[in-house]
Amino acid sequence: MARLNVGLIGLGRLGRVYARDLSARIAQTRLTAVADTDGVLAGQLAAEFEVPQAYEDPRGLIADPDVDAVVIVSPTHTHRDLVKAALAANKPTFCEKPPAISLADATDMAAAVERTGTFLQMGFMRRFDPGYASAKRQIDEGRIGRPVVFKATSRDPFPPSLAYANPKSSGGIFIDMGIHDFDLARWFMGEIESVQAIGATLVFPELATVGDRDNVIAMLAFADGRLGVVDLTRNGVYGYDITTELLGTEGTIRVGYIRETPVLVMTPNSVAHDTVPYFMERFERAYTLQLENFAENVLRNRPPPITIRDGVEALRVAVAATRACETGERVEVRAIVPERL
Repeated sequence: MARLNVGLIGLGRLGRVYARDLSARIAQTRLTAVADTDGVLAGQLAAEFEVPQAYEDPRGLIADPDVDAVVIVSPTHTHRDLVKAALAANKPTFCEKPPAISLADATDMAAAVERTGTFLQMGFMRRFDPGYASAKRQIDEGRIGRPVVFKATSRDPFPPSLAYANPKSSGGIFIDMGIHDFDLARWFMGEIESVQAIGATLVFPELATVGDRDNVIAMLAFADGRLGVVDLTRNGVYGYDITTELLGTEGTIRVGYIRETPVLVMTPNSVAHDTVPYFMERFERAYTLQLENFAENVLRNRPPPITIRDGVEALRVAVAATRACETGERVEVRAIVPERL
């Protein structure tokens, strides 16, 4: 079996998961180099996962002749420059969501794909989750007729650090959390025409000090007149709760679960179970499947199923939702253009 020599950039919480998958769980890949601006961490993970090369400067990894493809899971504000460097080196690239914080940076990345012709696959792992993949197949087969309403809920059990929550780092709640739901909305229903949104800091006042919110709701109008709603919270204290529902003319599909293990504890006047702790547990299989898909696409010369355009358009909706929340006005998605050209 042919194997793809992969270099991994970014070794934080999710980067460690990717290092494990690329080095041990995916038969089609060989992890040949890792990079992180924390050189000590890069060396430690290289030793832990038996990776031949560790770099403090990610550009050294990109230039490494033993690296055939690049996986980028570094902080969002670094994505544009790293993606452009990898594409310029003609190395097929996988980039985690969101593509960038600003639409200008994301469209710059799209231009680099067009200019170089190099393969770029965006990382929206929910599309690879078995539940979401099954829902998509059944909807395409007409199982519930024509979907007319899209509803999505994303509830984190606790807020991120203030440094991360700062919109200068994460883009804010609509971009950081909501972009997954906006991507699913486009995947299931098509293009979004306009957004209305409300939001507040209701539970964690410290988030307001960096300009973020802990609870927001976005109402979507699709280009063909269908409807949608997305609600996001950072205080789902009972567990990590991700659900999506599509109401069709002939039925409904609901994706999601909150129980982590198939165990119920039944005592007088009580039936209890555990809950999904966080995103790495809920989407563990999806993360592996999307990297496996990336490797197979590169090895078999197949086009990416999730393109930079998908990343740009999901980001455009997230920016529109942010603007709608800030202004209290309905925002036309097509009116959201790059801040600079």
